[in-house]
Order: sequence, then C-alpha cells, then structure tokens
Amino acid sequence: MSVTRKDLIEASKKQFESIVEKHRINIEIYLENSVGIGEHPDIMGAIESELAQMAEYDDKLEILNKYFGD
Repeated sequence: MSVTRKDLIEASKKQFESIVEKHRINIEIYLENSVGIGEHPDIMGAIESELAQMAEYDDKLEILNKYFGD
C-alpha cells in the first residue's frame, strides 16, 4: 500500500482533532467535578494548561487546513 499526500494530511487532521477533543473533555470534567479531583488543587491552572494544549493543536489544525487542505 502506498501512502499518499492526502493520507498523511488526513491522518494529521484526525490526530489534531482527537487531541483537541481530549483536552476539551478534560476541561468539562474539571468544570463538572472539580471537587472530586484531589490531585489538582489548582483547578484554574489545570484548566489553563488544558486550554493551552487545545489552542496549540487547534492552531496546527487550522494551519494544516489553510495551507495543505483540498
């Protein structure tokens, strides 16, 4: 099987989307269950860290779509 340019771009998009979704879900958990998360006493810091990760991969996805999309 030969891997094409399109295959590589599509795989990257899926990876970036899944990473963004993972961090979005983590933030939802912090917002809904912040009392039960003992290992993160700094909930706001944890949310900010998750947002930074989301922003990084959302930016990568945007650049990929803008410059290498169909």
